[in-house]
Amino acid sequence: MPIYEYICHKCRKKVGIFMRMTAVQADPACPACGGSGLERVFSSFAVLKSTATVHEESGQPGAGMSADYYKDPRNIGRGLEKQFKDMNMEIPAEIKKSIESAREGVLPDSLREMDSASPDSAYG
Repeated sequence: MPIYEYICHKCRKKVGIFMRMTAVQADPACPACGGSGLERVFSSFAVLKSTATVHEESGQPGAGMSADYYKDPRNIGRGLEKQFKDMNMEIPAEIKKSIESAREGVLPDSLREMDSASPDSAYG
């Protein structure tokens, strides 16, 4: 049972309307203003990617990475993880936990303090 999106020609609002049966094409009324001049529009959708897919598509961390690479929180700590892997060493649990927390948006106290500082505070 799909939800279709429409634009109302009377009030110009985009509305979602739940259709009970896909075989029946009804002329729905706008729930906002009651108008009958609705035009069906394409609904937006999201495609979710796993962290592994994002890493695969982003490439290896290092010089020459685009600014978008560093804006994606799922890439936080990848360089450090790569260094430990290259040295055949296990990442210490505390560091691993910090990386996972940072990827979820929780920064360590030391970085939280830096985040709230102004860019020129060290030169004051």
